Amino acid sequence: MTRRKKQATAGNWYTVDLHLHTPASADYQEPTVRYLEILRTAAARGLNMIAMTDHNTVVGFRRLQDELAELEMLEKLGRLRDEETARLKEFRDLRNKVLVLPGFEFTATFGFHILGIFPPDTPLRELELLLLKLNVPADELDAGSVTVGASSDVLTCYHAIDQAGGLAIAAHANSSNGVAMRGFPIGGQTKIAYTQDLSLHALEVTDLEQRGRRSTAGFFSGIKPEYPRRMHCIQGSDAHRLRRDPQNPKQLGIGDRATEMLLPEPTFEAIKDLFASQDFARTRPQQPRGDRTFDFIGETREDGPNIVQAFHESMTTRAGKLYAIIADVCAFANTNGGTVLVGLSADPKQPPKGVPNAKEARSRLEREISQRISPPLKCQVDVQETGGVTILRVLVPRGEDGPYAVDDNKIYVREEAETGLAVRDEIVAMVVRRRGEPAAAAEAVAEAPRHREHPREPAKGLPAPPRTGVEIVEVEERDGVHYYTMRDLRNGNVVKNVTRSSARRLWHYAIEQRQALPEDLGQLTATWQGDMAVLRKRGAGKSARYDLAQLQNGAVRIYFGVTDDGVHGPWRDLVGGEGE
Repeated sequence: MTRRKKQATAGNWYTVDLHLHTPASADYQEPTVRYLEILRTAAARGLNMIAMTDHNTVVGFRRLQDELAELEMLEKLGRLRDEETARLKEFRDLRNKVLVLPGFEFTATFGFHILGIFPPDTPLRELELLLLKLNVPADELDAGSVTVGASSDVLTCYHAIDQAGGLAIAAHANSSNGVAMRGFPIGGQTKIAYTQDLSLHALEVTDLEQRGRRSTAGFFSGIKPEYPRRMHCIQGSDAHRLRRDPQNPKQLGIGDRATEMLLPEPTFEAIKDLFASQDFARTRPQQPRGDRTFDFIGETREDGPNIVQAFHESMTTRAGKLYAIIADVCAFANTNGGTVLVGLSADPKQPPKGVPNAKEARSRLEREISQRISPPLKCQVDVQETGGVTILRVLVPRGEDGPYAVDDNKIYVREEAETGLAVRDEIVAMVVRRRGEPAAAAEAVAEAPRHREHPREPAKGLPAPPRTGVEIVEVEERDGVHYYTMRDLRNGNVVKNVTRSSARRLWHYAIEQRQALPEDLGQLTATWQGDMAVLRKRGAGKSARYDLAQLQNGAVRIYFGVTDDGVHGPWRDLVGGEGE
């Protein structure tokens, strides 16, 4: 690794498998396996860190400790036989090569599995007490059983693990017994809470090697309006045996589905810091040995610009390019956080141009962000390499002290792939959000509008509106000027007094399209499927945009500029394509 590369990564790639079972799990497939064999196999597979996560117990980790402690006691007493001396030496060598973390795989209500992983020096009695508090029966604390009766709910488990200083990770979240598995009959808000709770540190998924928005990591990348918190995603083997079963390849062995993490050192604390960061490029599926061609920048470009991602070919002051970058940083901080990439376009077919004098450019950008955005915003600016050139990456958190402004008075927000100046009602909503007050006051519409497009709420039994795009709620004419009230379908915010001349791009598009429709929407010509219709489609694939209509109590609601991320349920069936 070159010196410049070390500066860019600030660490090394370590291989981690945080989901391993031992013979202490009742369903372990090789019950006679010795714990030294587990360590030996982990080292042979090139793992730097592992976690022993038996079902609802920490007995496996205790047996490992006891076996080592017994050998060390015999050594202290001078009673080691030759075989025991060799075994103790191998134990110590392997423990120096592989960091072993204690943990458990807890079975919460509905049968969902949650990993709790802790620092290596955590007293096991504390973890047993934690399992008892989570309603694991005392007489089953050593059983290693998958089922433990009426245990605690998912959120209680997250909070308990977090408060105990551990990592709460949703096990195989997209698969069986996972909190994000498809088809499980729980309410939408419950599913959102199970994957967005702040005490949840990461999602373990089984499709980390898949790319695109249909992958679990793509789904939880912050672009989904109902899942705004971007989640760190890892993979683990969930090994119940030493090596993959040749008769059933789905039964993985140790390290068969590991994660590589870019860390300053291979420690529990480093992993916890990673999961607390906004840097989602420091985890990746385990790469073939000797293959370091994984280019997360290239993968990022495939997703294109969106509500959490922006691209800039350069940062010169000419044509306001530097200012555009600062505006994006401000907008991300005011919206949902995000990443700004400087030195390449969003088009993956175009070679990246890079940033000349990257170190100097980085210092300048850090200085500009510090001086021009208020209140102070802590961003991470680093140098990355892609396509043989160096670029800059800015990691922007979702700000906790908003609204943030450029040059004291220009407040920007992010709307899908567009950055624009916030209007009054959006600024009010940001202030309300910071104070933690009910948002009703910020989102209320006029009590007596002159013209109402539709009822405010969907009728019972009708599908909820799409989750992206905008809706024109009301139109009012004052002194010959039409003022529009717009509802942002992503977050429900209502913005009043929008004119055609003041409207941002999507709003302007919605106003233009509404003016082209009959004044009486009851005269609208459309091909209806039940109470829904597609009025217009632009683009294809992830770039597709829809104008959709919905009948409600005899009135027509129009949703303009709906993206593929906002299409759900019956709307997905209407436009075609896969569901969530």
